[in-house]
Amino acid sequence: MLQKNQLAPDFQAQDAHKNLIKLSDYKNNKNIVLYFYPKDDTPGCTLEARQFTALANEFANLDTVILGVSKDSCESHQAFMDKYDIGVQLLADTAGEMCETYGVWQEKLKNGEKKMGIVRSTFIIDKQGTLRAVMYGVNADGHAPEILDKIK
Repeated sequence: MLQKNQLAPDFQAQDAHKNLIKLSDYKNNKNIVLYFYPKDDTPGCTLEARQFTALANEFANLDTVILGVSKDSCESHQAFMDKYDIGVQLLADTAGEMCETYGVWQEKLKNGEKKMGIVRSTFIIDKQGTLRAVMYGVNADGHAPEILDKIK
C-alpha cells in the first residue's frame, strides 16, 4: 500500500466526457483529491460524490481539483453525474490499472462471501506530485468536509 510523502504513482484515465486525464496535467498547478469508490449510483458512493460536489468551489479556491475513480465506464459516470447533478470529475478505470497501482483493489467480505472490490480510499496529492495523505477504508458520509479541512 502507498504511504504519505512518497511520489504519487502516475495515472491516466478517461473522464465521463472521454477526455484523457493524467496526473501530469496538474503538476505544479493544482493539488488533487483522488478518491476511489466502489460503484456509480449506489447509496454510499452517491452520498460521497454529492458531498464533494457541494464543497467543490471551496476546494477550487484552495487550488485543488477533485477526481473520483471507479471501474465504471464513461457512460455510467455520465449517467450518474446527470442523475445526481455531480459536479466533480469522475475517471473510468475500467481495466482496474489505477485501482491496482493505488492499492485499493482488495479482497472484501460482503454477505459472508469473500470477493475482490474497490476499498473506498482517498489520496491527497500536492502540486509537486507527492502524496500528502493516504487513507484506505474511509466512510462516505462526512468524508468530503474532512478532506477539505486537511487541505486547509
